[in-house]
Amino acid sequence: MSFPFFPAQASSSAEQVDHLFFGLLALSGLVLLIVFAPMIFFLFKYRRGMRVNRRLRSSSAVRLEIIWTAVSLLLSTGLFAWGAKVYLDLERPPAGGLEIHVIGKQWMWKAQHAEGNREINELHVPAGQTVRLILATEDVIHSFYLPAFRIKQDAVPGRYTQEWFLAKKPGTYHLFCAEYCGAKHSQMIGRIVVMPPAEYENWLKNGQPAESLARGGERLFRELDCSGCHMGSTVVRSPRLEGIYGKPAPLANGQFQVANEQYLRDSILLPQAQIAAGYEPLMPTFKGRVSEEELVQLIAYIKSLGDQRAP
Repeated sequence: MSFPFFPAQASSSAEQVDHLFFGLLALSGLVLLIVFAPMIFFLFKYRRGMRVNRRLRSSSAVRLEIIWTAVSLLLSTGLFAWGAKVYLDLERPPAGGLEIHVIGKQWMWKAQHAEGNREINELHVPAGQTVRLILATEDVIHSFYLPAFRIKQDAVPGRYTQEWFLAKKPGTYHLFCAEYCGAKHSQMIGRIVVMPPAEYENWLKNGQPAESLARGGERLFRELDCSGCHMGSTVVRSPRLEGIYGKPAPLANGQFQVANEQYLRDSILLPQAQIAAGYEPLMPTFKGRVSEEELVQLIAYIKSLGDQRAP
């Protein structure tokens, strides 16, 4: 692994980010030239001892000011629209991508694949396929930074964040934490291994995981006695979980909340914050009882239920 002056363009979004960067750089250079070139010229022309006309000229510059203001407005508006498009493209992952959970911890990155494979400070992904990373942290803020892919996203305590990429070609690329997170922050580095799709499938199989995320979540679901309230015929009235993921969930305050990963996480750790409509606030909190990795497994199990009834 080398450290080139400018990282390779290894993702589908890297090129448009670079175009925006060089566009801003070119415009900054143009403004620098327009402002400082006359300034330097006049410094020499009107320096002490030079015989030049120093009388004050009373001429109107309204036309020049209007042109300068209009051109600046158009350029700044155009750059804003360009940057907004790039930003929105980076923040909205395409549907149907490969989902991988990444958990930051002082001082390592832990990745969990849906098939059950786990990695530390490494992430194997297939080339030519959209990958959506769901980020969390066990302690402080970390920042998942891939220079070759031109993406960076913070992992924030108490919530999930996401970023996505589509790796264009196989190879090995740097992974850094770009947020100071403690004494060994500089050692929180890793690598992204982009593989041809067939090799990636073989890598998943050769990993021989003990259980998938959903299967591990089902085991935890029963060990924590969640099934006693949320599955089958129970005495305690609780919302059924089959098919809840991705749909609007009605709340007791009359509002609706899409049941995404963050909603499921909050329902497990902070059950009194968002009470489901028509139900009593009886669910206990599991904060301190389940780890970030176990939360990932529980949420994966709930997502796997779909519209079918759980066994």
